[in-house]
Order: sequence, then C-alpha cells, then structure tokens
Amino acid sequence: MSSVLKQPAPGRPKDLEKRAAILDAGKRLFPRQGFEGTSMDAIAAEAGVSKLTVYSHFTDKETLFREVIQAKCEEQLPLSLFLADLDGPIRGQLMTIARAFFTLITSEDAISLHRMMTAQTQQSMKLAQMFWEAGPKRLQDSFEMFLRAEIAAGQLDIPDPRRATGQFFCLLKGELHARMMFGCCDPISDLDVGAHLEATVDLFLRAYSPR
Repeated sequence: MSSVLKQPAPGRPKDLEKRAAILDAGKRLFPRQGFEGTSMDAIAAEAGVSKLTVYSHFTDKETLFREVIQAKCEEQLPLSLFLADLDGPIRGQLMTIARAFFTLITSEDAISLHRMMTAQTQQSMKLAQMFWEAGPKRLQDSFEMFLRAEIAAGQLDIPDPRRATGQFFCLLKGELHARMMFGCCDPISDLDVGAHLEATVDLFLRAYSPR
C-alpha cells in the first residue's frame, strides 16, 4: 500500500495573525506611552507573542512605528477611497474623503501621536520623517492622484494639484483641530463637524470648479 504524504499546513495565516496582533499592540501603546516610552518587550507582552517574534516581523522599533502609522491611516482612509468615480458627483466624493480624514485626525490616538511628534521633532528628525512619509505624505499622494483623475475628466480645473492637496487638508483641520490639539475645545457636535466639512468642500469647489 502506497503511503500518502501529508502536506504540512500552511503557516502564513498564523504569521499574519501574529503580525496583526503586534500592529494592534503598537496602535494601543505608542499613543499612550510615546515612542521612547514604548519598548519592544512591552509590545510583545501586549501582543501575546515573544520579542523574537516581534523582531522577526519588524526589524526594529522605528520600522514597527512606521508600519503602525501606515496601518492606522489605511484603516480610516484606504487607498480605494481615493479612486475617482468619474460618473458620480465630485462633491459627494470629496465629502466622503473629508469625513474620513477629519475622523482620523481628531481621534484620541491621532491627537496623542501628533503631540508626541511635535514634542520630539528636534530630538529625532529621522522619526519625524518616518511619521510624515507613513502618514501625511501617503494621504497627500493619494489625494493628489484623485485630483489629477478628476482634472483629466474635466471635473476640476487646478493648475497646481499638489498645492491644492495641501490646501484641502489644511482647510479641513481648521480651527477645530487646532483647539483640540491645545486641549481647549469643548466636545464638538456632529452638527458642527458636518457644517465645517461642508463649508470646506464647498469653498474648495468654488475655487477649483471649471469656469
């Protein structure tokens, strides 16, 4: 009787689960304890894995931090959000992006991370650059891609899409985000947030709709 060789079960799903657990641990610990205050030992304990496992997925703490920032952004603003729907109204697409962006930047974790980066920029320019490229720059690149598609379709008239990208996100932050960063803001109602986002999108469209 010929024996049947039993194929080993694939290990990748388990590896992916561990990687996800490590990222989730980083999402919880970095905003609470800061970059310097978060050790790889703490990440491993929070994720329920060994420190060796953490290092096998992420070379060092800087790499893990970058991946955490990118994963956090992708949760709220996946790349699919920036695929231009040329058959739909552009205002609706801009509002969807605006709501997702504002929800992300005003979350407790995002506010904590922003304060942390502001406090230690002079100490670690490398860390600041990693944060910028994994978070804000990625979002700007994606939104610029969206704008260029809308420009090519005749939905927008923008001479400098990169500059317009920065204008859009800065307008969305506005006074509300600044007050939250300073900690001098009363709870913001959904009505106020909606009015702010709609006014911002309408201003942007008045500036860049085809003449």
